[in-house]
Amino acid sequence: MDRVNFSVVSEFVLLGLTDSREFQICLFLLFSVIYLATVSGNILIMTTIITDSRLHSPMYFLLANLSFVDLWLSSVTIPKAIIDFFKDRKTISFETCMWQVVFVHFAGGGEMVLLVIMAYDRYVAICKPLHYTIIMNQHRCICFVVISWVIGLIHSISQLVLIVDLPFCGPREIDSFFCDLPLVIELACTDTYILGILVNADSGFLASTCFILLLISYTYILFTVRHHSTEGIYKALSTCTAHIIVVVIFFVPCIFIYLCPLNIPSVDKFLAVFYAVFTPLLNPAIYTLRNKEMKAAMKRLRSQYVNSRENLRNFS
Repeated sequence: MDRVNFSVVSEFVLLGLTDSREFQICLFLLFSVIYLATVSGNILIMTTIITDSRLHSPMYFLLANLSFVDLWLSSVTIPKAIIDFFKDRKTISFETCMWQVVFVHFAGGGEMVLLVIMAYDRYVAICKPLHYTIIMNQHRCICFVVISWVIGLIHSISQLVLIVDLPFCGPREIDSFFCDLPLVIELACTDTYILGILVNADSGFLASTCFILLLISYTYILFTVRHHSTEGIYKALSTCTAHIIVVVIFFVPCIFIYLCPLNIPSVDKFLAVFYAVFTPLLNPAIYTLRNKEMKAAMKRLRSQYVNSRENLRNFS
């Protein structure tokens, strides 16, 4: 990032989501509420899993990491978007734009791999329950999470290498609320047709590979649970349904952005908002609302907090 870039553009102009001042105020309120809920929700999930010994299992360890990734993904784009709603001219420096591209793809790529790992965890738990504690031991879980971060890092660096030395000398308006990679490439003062294919292929390969692995995993799980008891089937379907909903919510926008681009500005903006703003909130909400153990653990955490406050008040 410290290399000298030969572009004459030192900053880009973000056009945002709308020109209407009234609509921007509504979006400011919406984004602020969503970001506050995302941060508090993900922190609550991580705190609950860390403090409750009953949740010290591979599934919840991976869920805590998913919450951490979602917290990071939302913090890369939403805070600046919230601030920009009050600005008539929304700008972002070239260096900040490049860093935003890096972190979005770092977190996004890592989350894709993490979702595959979570599917594998459910596969082992349902299809090989007797070997679960051996296969999904603590050391292996940590290795899996590290692998997800490494793949996310490799993916983001590969994207950066492709665009960091592009010459930007003409138009500098990005029709979005953050530096979305396909839109940044379009501003380069050179033919980017082949480069665009490479960028889409890079992201598309990771997204499609993870998506196919997820489909195979959950299909195999659903076929396997047919032979279980009714209670076992219900529990497995409840867990897998939550995972599948998260997978669809996360991957469908990515597929349309990189594998099947529609090139319709309004649709692209909607997908970008859904991917960068709503997904980090929906992921923990879906896992929490459909998980009895998580809800029970949160109630215990709340009771402990209330009791500690009462004890402190009585002591005072």
